[in-house]
Amino acid sequence: MLKKMRRRFILAAMAAFGTVMVVLLAGINIVNYHRTTTAQDNMVQALLQRERHLAERPGAVPPPLGDMHPGGPEAEFTTRFFAVHCDSSGRVHFISRDHISSVDEETAAAYAGAVLGKGREKGYWREYRYGVSEEAAGITVLFLNAAEPLQYMRSLFFVSSAIGAVSLLVVLGLVVFFSRYAVRPYMKNMERQKRFITDAGHELKTPITSIAASADIAAMEYEGDEWIDNIRKQTARLAKLVGDMVALSRLDEETPLPEKAVFSLSDAAWETAEPFAVLAKAEGKTYALNIEEKLTLYGERGMIQQMISILLDNAVKYSGERGEIRLDIYRRRGKVCIEVFNTCSLPDISDLDRLFDRFYRIDESRSSRTGGTGIGLSMAQAIAEAHGGRIEVRSEEGKRIWFKVILQHSSTPARS
Repeated sequence: MLKKMRRRFILAAMAAFGTVMVVLLAGINIVNYHRTTTAQDNMVQALLQRERHLAERPGAVPPPLGDMHPGGPEAEFTTRFFAVHCDSSGRVHFISRDHISSVDEETAAAYAGAVLGKGREKGYWREYRYGVSEEAAGITVLFLNAAEPLQYMRSLFFVSSAIGAVSLLVVLGLVVFFSRYAVRPYMKNMERQKRFITDAGHELKTPITSIAASADIAAMEYEGDEWIDNIRKQTARLAKLVGDMVALSRLDEETPLPEKAVFSLSDAAWETAEPFAVLAKAEGKTYALNIEEKLTLYGERGMIQQMISILLDNAVKYSGERGEIRLDIYRRRGKVCIEVFNTCSLPDISDLDRLFDRFYRIDESRSSRTGGTGIGLSMAQAIAEAHGGRIEVRSEEGKRIWFKVILQHSSTPARS
């Protein structure tokens, strides 16, 4: 549980930092893109106006580019563009290439045809920012060389992404390092709680044993006394509850299962499940077992058997008269699935995960009759998680219920 809480803390911290980092980097790149394209579009519109002026007045002296470009007098030599003048149907009239030498007329005409086919007034085509102007006299398509701004935007994107990735790794290391200090108070409280439960369990065993022994002696003297029988039943129930609480507390430790080994899950399941057949038959219930052969598992055999026993005992108790119970154990996609099904007649609850809460009872009257302690399913969940697995539950309107445990299949000890 402590490892899971620490992982959740790290994930939450990294998710928060990652979200901020993504928003920050996206904002920087979006703002830069917007400012760059806006400046280029303004320049394209100014150059389009210049081209229209020259087209209307052939032989006129063009205005200096420095008057319309922030580059000043050097803009005449650094601004590279070309314009394609077409009629209203898109046929090329003439091409202006005075300020560029790397594009021939055939390429310029091809670029203009591709841009007009897109039906957009502005945008990027290859390394050019283009603008389209439609007038009564025809259509002018101007291409402004934007290789340097595009390269700058790409460089900014890759550099900012790299900085973001490195920042995430650095923050991850720091969060992992400091997370142990962040969860330390919780760990201390958990240790105190576990120590209290363990100590209280040991202290309670002596009086419970004494009460049970005294009740047994009294029962021999007053045979058939209902009060003594009730004392014996409640004492046994209390002893089981104390034992389950101590076992559940141990499952919350860092290494809850120190004696793991590879064992035959198939044999362990048959050994655990067969005695329940007698109970089910005595109550007129249908009991079916489907256990795949030669299944192995790396874990603690006794704990897995206890988990299966809890689920089957729960199924027998809540399946009702002439109910149906089924245990299926199989391997699928490298996982071992332990599935317990039973019919039932329980109120339909919206949050089935509450069944795994300690001392939660969906039916108090039924639980009091069956003698349940209310922590059986919590034990089953803790055992599954201690083996690196999980337990799921689903139900159909309270008439049928499935508990499914998913564990990692293994024929050799897992590497840490």
